[in-house]
Amino acid sequence: MGHFLPITLEEVKRLGWEQVDVVLVTGDAYVDHPSFGTAVIGRTLEAAGYRVAIIPQPNWRDDLRDFRKFGAPRLFFGVTSGAMDSMVNHYTAARRLRHDDAYTPGGQFGFRPDRATYVYTRILKQIYPDVPVIIAGIEASMRRLAHYDYWDDKLFPSILIDTPADLLNYGMGERTTLKIARMIESGKWKVESGKISEATLAELRGLPQVAFKIENSKLKIENSIELHSFEECQRSKRAEAENYQIIERESNKIECATLVQRHGDRLVVVNPPEPPMTTEEIDASFDLPYMRLPHPKYKKRGPIPAFEMIRWSVNTHRGCFGGCSFCTISAHQGKQIASRSEESILNEVNLIAQDPEFHGVLTDLGGPSANMWRMKGKNQELCRKCSRYSCSMPTMCKNLDSDHRPMIALLRKVSAHPKVKHLYVGSGIRCDLFAGGTGDSVRTGNSGWEYFREVVVNHTSGRLKVAPEHTSDAVLALMRKPSFSLFKETKRRFDEICKQAGLRYQLIPYFISSHPGCRLQDMAELAVEMKRMGYRLEQIQDFTPTPMTLSTEMYYTGIDPTTMKPVYVATTPGDKADQRRLFFFYKPEMQRDIVASLRRKGLTEYVSKLFGNSGLGNSVRRS
Repeated sequence: MGHFLPITLEEVKRLGWEQVDVVLVTGDAYVDHPSFGTAVIGRTLEAAGYRVAIIPQPNWRDDLRDFRKFGAPRLFFGVTSGAMDSMVNHYTAARRLRHDDAYTPGGQFGFRPDRATYVYTRILKQIYPDVPVIIAGIEASMRRLAHYDYWDDKLFPSILIDTPADLLNYGMGERTTLKIARMIESGKWKVESGKISEATLAELRGLPQVAFKIENSKLKIENSIELHSFEECQRSKRAEAENYQIIERESNKIECATLVQRHGDRLVVVNPPEPPMTTEEIDASFDLPYMRLPHPKYKKRGPIPAFEMIRWSVNTHRGCFGGCSFCTISAHQGKQIASRSEESILNEVNLIAQDPEFHGVLTDLGGPSANMWRMKGKNQELCRKCSRYSCSMPTMCKNLDSDHRPMIALLRKVSAHPKVKHLYVGSGIRCDLFAGGTGDSVRTGNSGWEYFREVVVNHTSGRLKVAPEHTSDAVLALMRKPSFSLFKETKRRFDEICKQAGLRYQLIPYFISSHPGCRLQDMAELAVEMKRMGYRLEQIQDFTPTPMTLSTEMYYTGIDPTTMKPVYVATTPGDKADQRRLFFFYKPEMQRDIVASLRRKGLTEYVSKLFGNSGLGNSVRRS
């Protein structure tokens, strides 16, 4: 019989523990499932023999009893905002407050603070000043160096400067968390006069995938690259863009340098990451004894939407080498793909099939992208020296093994399980892995289009979503996405497959407005193209700048860090609204405002292209 990690004092007492070794504090509800980071770290520590308790969504407004309930842990507190940056979780692209939270029972809003990692860390250090506090997760990871904060519209220092955290564990943290626990347990973690000792700092310099601060700004770090200081970046947006160029280049390497950034009289030091996980290591993480359910304490509060969404899905790999400008996946999970073994994946399918509530439908078999499982460089020595932001853009890397046949075989094996009635692929499909980077000739020998046919015919519920992101090739180049011609080729093949198979399926495109480089004219062209193709768009988003992405750096600095050339950016609410409105050119209530904005910008030719002489956009079918 399995068990949950304890989240109440009563559970700790039933286990007979006098003290907890590690307490994890999270802004999410506790779901014991391998798709939720707190559960992964908790189970990893438990498997190594540590006693772990979790404080999920503590009340930060009252007498702070939630933070005190387990007392001081023997080793450390681990803090995360949850599976999302708390500001992304709380606010829309228009900076409006959301009214729900997918990581809370019943989808209720208000169970975590803004900037949760900051708030939790300050509270813990106030109560337990001598207990190490380690911050991790997306919010901490993407804010490890100076960064632009969209919600306050200014440059922020490293989260280590703004919080009293002792250490930051960035990226996917299983291996590093264990090393931290063993280091503290061995007595190598010392605090002197309220500060980490020099001996401890010496130990930290050899610890991979961590960031920490040093008070002595004169200290030299060997084999390091010193970035422009936080103060320099406040004065010069060009300095910030130059920093990002270095940060991205180093994060794309397997073997990279230590990064150092001065903040006044302190240094923030970011050590190189762990090597990519092996198949055996990632299998071990997914094969831990998760209960695969939310903690029973939440039963009366309603379902947790994020769990319901992934409950019947299977994750095949971590990492992404797509290199999209607006995405944090490669910065957090890494560019190299860490793939589970087929045996581990099939074992998880079997576990799901045994669940009495499973009705035979698997909602996804994929990861950050659907079709990167088992993809890697043929010659790993070449990969070790590589600093490309993407293996598929702007052209396909000749060293990439992009064979889709193993994925086709996996889809068929999972579908053959006696209790699986339907297997759908819900993760985004990278169509550039079929046809090359930017309009290259169709790539032969990797069975990419065969995989696409397999997905369309056997693993689509009727609506297959893909993400061309825009129709302008100039904007797409800044997004680091392939030409829109690839979407047209994908649609042509999709329609052909459906016709041959007698299917009435739909290909649903996903688009972004207001991305750096996108002008109102580009959105007008997008609207005209969608009208011509017969689409009424549903899957759309206004660009939201999030820390540590190329797109965010372009938005903040007005410079493309890759080329150091100026980039147009729509930053005012009015300009952003004008762009977003063009997605809905077919709605009569939007047309007056669309026409007004087009005329204001001298783009009157698009008025007739979209609405003709009648001013009505009703000639478009729903798709």
